[in-house]
Amino acid sequence: MNVLDFGSAMGFFSIPMAHMVNPDGKVICVDIQEKMLTVLKKRAKRAGVSNLIENHICTDDSVKLEKYHGKIDFILAFAVAHEVPDQNFMFSELYKVLKPKGKLLFAEPSGHISESDFKNSVSIALKNNFIEAELLNIRYSYSILFEKS
Repeated sequence: MNVLDFGSAMGFFSIPMAHMVNPDGKVICVDIQEKMLTVLKKRAKRAGVSNLIENHICTDDSVKLEKYHGKIDFILAFAVAHEVPDQNFMFSELYKVLKPKGKLLFAEPSGHISESDFKNSVSIALKNNFIEAELLNIRYSYSILFEKS
């Protein structure tokens, strides 16, 4: 599998996912803060998965993921959307990188954002052609699994 960890920070989820992808898979770790990706690189090396982790820096106005269009099986966007200035752009770009029937696990912290803000984000995802696959019950989070139509 090829997995994209959008807003990976220091790899709290990236490293465990790297242990799950087969040796031919990758975890593409996307973050806006280069310092976070530097720490992630060191942590991945200590965990023995640096060969499965690919760091990718993005900017406020571009995620720069063109080379991954149609190549990603699964995206994790955990506690990151509320930090993104243009969620419409974010969901549009994430949709492009997924393979057909690819999945996006989208979650936001319930202690940090309101349920109506989460529902607004879900609405934006749906407008970008994602299909609601399953409502999830992740502790302290609003969460949903989307699928690429």
